[in-house]
Amino acid sequence: MMNTQSLTSEGAHTATLENLLANQRQAYLANPAPNYQQRVEDLKSLARMIRDHQDELVQAVSSDYGNRSHHETLFAEIFPALDGIKDTIKRLKKWMKPQRRHIDITAFPTSSTKVIPQPLGVVGVIVPWNFPINLSFGPLINIFAAGNRAMVKMSENSRNLTALLQRISSDYFPQDKLVFLEETGGVGIEFSTLKFDHLIFTGSGTTGRKVMAAAAANLTPVTLELGGKSPAIVGPDYDTDTAVERVLFWKLFNAGQICTTVDYLLLPEDKVDAFVEKAKRVFKKRYPDIQHPDYTSVIDDRSFQRIWSTLDDALAKGATAIDLTDGQGDRNDTLKKFPAHLLVNVSEDMDVMQREIFGPLLPIKTYKNREEVASYINSGDRPLAIYPFTKDKELRDYYIDHVMSGGVSVNNAVLHVGQHDIPFGGVGESGMGHYHGYEGFLTFSKLRPVFYQGPLDPLKLLMPPYGNLANKMMKLMLRLTK
Repeated sequence: MMNTQSLTSEGAHTATLENLLANQRQAYLANPAPNYQQRVEDLKSLARMIRDHQDELVQAVSSDYGNRSHHETLFAEIFPALDGIKDTIKRLKKWMKPQRRHIDITAFPTSSTKVIPQPLGVVGVIVPWNFPINLSFGPLINIFAAGNRAMVKMSENSRNLTALLQRISSDYFPQDKLVFLEETGGVGIEFSTLKFDHLIFTGSGTTGRKVMAAAAANLTPVTLELGGKSPAIVGPDYDTDTAVERVLFWKLFNAGQICTTVDYLLLPEDKVDAFVEKAKRVFKKRYPDIQHPDYTSVIDDRSFQRIWSTLDDALAKGATAIDLTDGQGDRNDTLKKFPAHLLVNVSEDMDVMQREIFGPLLPIKTYKNREEVASYINSGDRPLAIYPFTKDKELRDYYIDHVMSGGVSVNNAVLHVGQHDIPFGGVGESGMGHYHGYEGFLTFSKLRPVFYQGPLDPLKLLMPPYGNLANKMMKLMLRLTK
């Protein structure tokens, strides 16, 4: 068995990756259309791998972070993966069934057509560090359901988890079915240049552009799940206390390191004071001590210092900061626990309003009417999600109709991502393509159109040399199109 942990140079990277891909391609060609039972067994093996090593997986992620709430890992990574496998197995037989399609009996009597979903082959998966179990096993569910094989490149910030996955995966899958790769400094660049049958990337827009450019050289189709500044919009009619409880939960979940979290908040002018006061009470109740394991660390020191710099920039440019931790933060904290802040009086020249925050800072902007909200959001890149909070159906539908985004959760945030029967994906700057559920199955399948010639073949009457009969046939066929 090839040792995937022995990549030491650019040449070794390339040779090892190409060999792994060649082995998976050869295995695919030997069994290009796994049946239903084979696919279900692959999905069940994924579930066994998670269940058998659940505690180790949770601890590995926490070690990579410095501290990651175990409850957050169970809720946002382990549960969605296992529940997604269960849901997919339940629906897979229906998804795999060939679809009969309409045929024009005037031109093609007695013939028929079908669309058959078939495996693409070998899929590459590039996984970020923020939800490394969910964002590796989530795509794998769809990839295996569609009958494919997979090479998974993990993040350099997930070294403990990657080592664990490399150690245990061979107990459940041969390397010609599934392999996990460590990022050692050059793997990611080479990985994107491989001639996969599909490549899915989750991460920043900057890196996503590079991945797409590299894949384009091979005409490899890509699914890009990026990020952006996803807003929550609290309507004038909505209860402020409820909005605080829900928005704050997601903003602080995983220390704000979620691509679909609430990046900033749009509030009516008369709700700001009430929101701030309620947020102070809620935070104190949920996180009296941010050194407690319930409060997740920022992933690395570079990110930790970046968030401090973002806060400093906002303050220098006139923002007012409300420290929900009452001064618990320490810029030299070895566990990298960043103190949650609300920011009011923010302006567009601040870093906090220019790029995705990916940390526990919540800027608050005020508005006067819904048109102002729609215009503001639409003036920037299309976000990965929007979160309208309102019981007014007309207002809710106004935002859904007038503000394009990857997805929507109404009266909450993020939860659309966890629904198995709706697709997840961005639009424009926030990504392209979908996975999850049936749409994920389609993403990693080739919908193969097949025409079956029937016993009658009218085309014989239209074959050269063209004469009077052919003229009459064409006139009749064209007349029937009216």
